[in-house]
Amino acid sequence: MNWKEVNKVYFLGIGGIGMSALARYFMSKGITVFGYDRTPSPLTSALAKEGANISFTDDEKELQNNIIANENTLFIYTPAIPKNNKILNLLIQKGKKLYKRSEILGLLSKEFQTIGIAGTHGKTTVSSITAHLLNTSKLGCQAFLGGITKNYNSNLISHPSSKWMVVEADEYDRSFLELYPQIGLITTMDADHLDIYGTHENLIDTFKTYTGQIKENGYCIINHQLKHYFNDSLKHLTYSLNNPDADFFATEIELVDTKYHFTLNHPQGKISDITLQMPGIINLENTIAACSASLSAGVTEDEIKAAVASFKGIKRRMELIITNKNITYYDDYAHHPDEINASIESLSAIYPNKKLTVIFQPHLYSRTQDFTTEFAKSLDLADEIILLDIYPAREEPIPGVTSDSILSLMKNKNSRIHKKEDIIPYLSSAKPELLLTLGAGDIDRLVEPIKNYFQ
Repeated sequence: MNWKEVNKVYFLGIGGIGMSALARYFMSKGITVFGYDRTPSPLTSALAKEGANISFTDDEKELQNNIIANENTLFIYTPAIPKNNKILNLLIQKGKKLYKRSEILGLLSKEFQTIGIAGTHGKTTVSSITAHLLNTSKLGCQAFLGGITKNYNSNLISHPSSKWMVVEADEYDRSFLELYPQIGLITTMDADHLDIYGTHENLIDTFKTYTGQIKENGYCIINHQLKHYFNDSLKHLTYSLNNPDADFFATEIELVDTKYHFTLNHPQGKISDITLQMPGIINLENTIAACSASLSAGVTEDEIKAAVASFKGIKRRMELIITNKNITYYDDYAHHPDEINASIESLSAIYPNKKLTVIFQPHLYSRTQDFTTEFAKSLDLADEIILLDIYPAREEPIPGVTSDSILSLMKNKNSRIHKKEDIIPYLSSAKPELLLTLGAGDIDRLVEPIKNYFQ
């Protein structure tokens, strides 16, 4: 494919967080963008305002003749699109070459000095902080992110001349094997996406394969806890929250209100009195990971210190929605038991004297089936739990797998299941003092109504 000849791009599933970043990238290059998605969302509304032509009807007529006939139209799709989608099948029938988002990112990664952030948890946070550190430095960067950063109000950071690119290396569907990074960072390799991998061992083996994609003059940065999985011949550095055996780690950690103050130790020295605005000890560890990648790319110590202090966070990543005399409300994307543990423990540490109410929407029937017991244990850490129905995403229901599967294993008796439409009436009577919404589905549609009610 000759990039210089592309004059139109059509996205099948344009409203996804990853797809929309690519759409913004092509629009920034002056290329006309078209797309389809199932339902309108804040993301599709923003894309339309920025110039994208979007339809929400699964109808072949929505695919304009000039798009089909134009040989210089690039077609990109997401695997989340159902196989019976009419537009998808028309494109296949017409013999059009369809590219996955990961394939396009893989092609781009060959043209840049790419930092690929991989891991079953933490990819979006580490990628977003890394992108901010590079973008505010003399290096600059292009960045394709899986969340909306508050500093840029976007999931794309674009630079006219930087040779660096930051991208999330997504393990789902083995997509990250399309990437060829200069620096490959791995945060975690916990069991997940077992509908794809079958076993945890297969997932770990694929992460090992990813390290083989790193360019010849590049290297890997891995969480120190994962070091034993990799052969000593792998050219790598390690990072940790506070383990002095790692190449990058924090000391003098102090939590003041919701902000962390710390010293970053690295192979060439240390950076003292760094301030991080994002709450949660896991986000401190994610910041150390981002600093390790950024320092390795050539960002200076002074640039690191200033950029970490100015990073405002990411929407839906331990995001403070509202705080007043009646309630403190956070929203988080956590959808795996380990992520839920980290979210609940972080808020409990910051607000030890407040009762924590958690609203959780399980994501995927397969994940719920694989981790029913683990979900029950992690949610039991909260004082009160409200479960919503499972968000199916790309999946069909699995008989016997429901939110009640989790509830039945929970020891916390202050737990219940509610429909989304019942949440506001329930909260109006329950009057929670510390509230946390969790999940990767459409639970984000509840955030504004809850915020508006408590305002």
